[in-house]
This record gives sequence, structure tokens and C-alpha cells, in this order.
Amino acid sequence: MNKVLNNYIVKNYLIIVFNATLLFTCMVILLNLFQEIEFFKDLDVSFETPLVLTLMFVPNIVVKMFPFIIFASTMYYLVDINKNKELITFKIFGFSNIKIITILSVTTFLIGLIILLTINPITSSMVKYYEQIKSKYSEDVDHLVSINKNGVWIKEKSEDEIKMIYAKKLQGEFLYSLSIYYFNKKDQNLTRIEAEKANISENNWILQKVKIYNSREKDEVSHDKLDFYSIFNLSKIKSAYKNLDTISFLNLLRNQEKILSDGYSEEMIKEKLNSHFTLPIFLVLMVFLASIFGLETKNKINNTYYFFISIIACVLVYYFKDLSIALGQTNKIPIVLSVWMPLIAVTLFCSIGLLRLYEK
Repeated sequence: MNKVLNNYIVKNYLIIVFNATLLFTCMVILLNLFQEIEFFKDLDVSFETPLVLTLMFVPNIVVKMFPFIIFASTMYYLVDINKNKELITFKIFGFSNIKIITILSVTTFLIGLIILLTINPITSSMVKYYEQIKSKYSEDVDHLVSINKNGVWIKEKSEDEIKMIYAKKLQGEFLYSLSIYYFNKKDQNLTRIEAEKANISENNWILQKVKIYNSREKDEVSHDKLDFYSIFNLSKIKSAYKNLDTISFLNLLRNQEKILSDGYSEEMIKEKLNSHFTLPIFLVLMVFLASIFGLETKNKINNTYYFFISIIACVLVYYFKDLSIALGQTNKIPIVLSVWMPLIAVTLFCSIGLLRLYEK
């Protein structure tokens, strides 16, 4: 009988997860399609191009948002079995709250492994195709960024001059060992700026320990700090990297040295790998979080109260995750800790809630 009930719980839960994923996918397709149509509105392309690009890109979004699909699915399933008195039936046959949560957790953990090992390589290839097609229509030859193992090259062109910027490396919010060359239209070097490093978080860069060489007057001027405007900021420069979403988890795991030689920082690779590692665990934690609220519902008023509280909790987890990653990317905390810290926090919170459920 236990095996039958196990299969019954898993089957009904998977149906809900499938329906929730399908609903979310349709919503994202519609939203993303409008964005792609807006992008191509002034270009001579058929409707097929934005449609295909949307279908290539959306699965990657769905995978990234899957923990929250699991949260919503688990919440719905637990409220439903509570409302339909199925929970009482399960308990009569010896299925406690913790046993039901365990069944759902094992199911979601296996889903997470399937996503990592089979779905991720497919979505990575789809994102790669998406970026190859999109780049053909968005390349700006007057403003370019190139990043490789030798450093960062940036080109900015205006009506009167060309700026060529070279830096040995990009780390956190800073470019290091910076050289800026000003050329006129005749390709004559007018000025060279050397800086130890530059904060590029905004378009107004802050250069530190600066020396300015004027080729005409042949003099040198030093500054401790100097403001420098660029159309590029940290976000825009990082977008020049080939998106790590185009590299599958297994490929990233096996070819770290090659990817490092392509110009990616070790921190970027660590962040992406650890994000992959945490996915199955994060799915399980979403089951725990939903269970704390879903199994507490007893009536309609109670349902509404716990529904809103659970949504707030889910949003807080989402923003805390983003904040933690941002702190890691700007070297405020170690990058590996920035990926795992939200999971640790959610685990501690869920431990308290699960202890209450264990007593029931």
C-alpha cells in the first residue's frame, strides 16, 4: 500500500509541476516575443526570426526560474491535498508530514539532476544559437569590446577622434594596468593616458594613479584620480564575454583550463559552476519552504494569509540570491560563498519550520 501511495503522490505532484512549467513557459514566450519584435521592428526580417529566437531563448529562462516554479507547484499541491482531505487519508496509512515532504524532495532533487545532465546541454546549445543570430543584427563597428587571455581591448569612435583602451585584466569593478590612446581621423596618436586601475561600475570611470602624455607638447602630467567618460560600463563590458549560458555544465566542468584561456576570469567560472551544483539542492529547499506554509493551511482565511506570506518569502529569497551574487561579483565576499549563502540562510529558516511540522 505504501508503494501505491508513493507512486500516487509522485504522479500527481509531477502533473502539477508539468502544468506549472507549461503555463510559465507560455507566459515567458509571449513576453519575450514582444521584446524580440520590438528589437527587429526597423529591420527587414520576417516574423519567423523573432519567433525562432524567442523559442531558442525561453527554455534557458525557464530553467533559471525553475526553483520558483517548484515552490509554486509544491504550495499548490499541499494546499490541494489539505483542502480535499487527502492529507488525512495519507496520515491514516502512516504518511506523516515529514514523509510526504521527503517524497516530494527526492522527486525534485532527481528533477534537478535531470535538468543538469540532460536538459542543460540542450538549453546551452539553444542560447548559443540565439546569440549567434542576434549578434548579426546588433554589432556596432564603431564601439567594440574584445576580451581574451591577453587582456581587454575597447574601441570608441566619435566624429573627431578614436579612443583605444587596453587593460591587462578585469576583476570585480576594476580594470587594471590601463592604457588609453586618443587618435585623430588620420590615425595620429594625440594623447596617451596610463592608469594603475579604473573603477568602471558607471559610465564615468574613476582612474587612479594616472599619468597623461601629450604627444604634441611632449609633456607628462600626473594625477592621483581622474574622471574619464566612456559609453562602456562594467555591465556593458561584461556583456562582451561569450555568455557562460552557452557552455553546458558538463563542458564547463571538463574544460575549465580552455575556458580560462578564452579570457574568462576564474571567479566567473567558479560562480557558474557552483550555481549549477546548487540547483538540485535549491529545488529541495523550495519544497521545504513551500511545505512550511502549505501544510499550515486550515481554512480559506488561513489559506489567503499563508499564500501572501509565502509569496513574500519567495520574493525575498529571489532578491537575497541576486544581492548575494552581486556582492560576490564585486569582491565584497568570496564568490563561492555568494552562491551558497542564500541556500544556507534558507536552510536555517526551513529547519525551524520543519521542526514544527515534525511534531504534527
